[in-house]
Amino acid sequence: MTPDLAPERHVYGNPDAPVTILEFGDLECPYCRAAAPVLREVVDTSDGLARLVWRHFPLFEVHPYALTAALASEAAASVGRFWDLHAVLLAHQDRLAEPDLRRYARDLGIDPALVAGEAAQAFAPAVESDYLAAVEQGVRGTPTILVDGVVQAGKPQVETLRAAVVAAARRRGIPV
Repeated sequence: MTPDLAPERHVYGNPDAPVTILEFGDLECPYCRAAAPVLREVVDTSDGLARLVWRHFPLFEVHPYALTAALASEAAASVGRFWDLHAVLLAHQDRLAEPDLRRYARDLGIDPALVAGEAAQAFAPAVESDYLAAVEQGVRGTPTILVDGVVQAGKPQVETLRAAVVAAARRRGIPV
């Protein structure tokens, strides 16, 4: 699987880090919620070696609020608050209806009208682009995590992902 890393709208960590951890995720997926702190720890402790790129893959047939949550997060991104709302949505997966999205936005200082309803539909092309890229690459579930294009099988674990980051850096000739 060779990931199309563009667009890199949502980068956590050093945007210029040489190793990319790419996650195709669903904001209503409990496995994505469990993976989030693991991925952040790997990036946070990589000394600038790794960054995380999030791309949407809402499993809307299984998770009825995944698509509206994805749209809300894109709306938050338009005002520089993607990762803030991302964390809130993952933490409150049992409450992702439009009134909830508006409340979370208000709590974060984001215009609530931006994240739900008609206004949020303006962000559909970005979510659709991520989704179609995932389908094209054979993504079937969430989270799908790749480290420099190599799919990471199994439950995300800090040590396993750190080893994958180090291996990717070595393949690039970066001393670690």
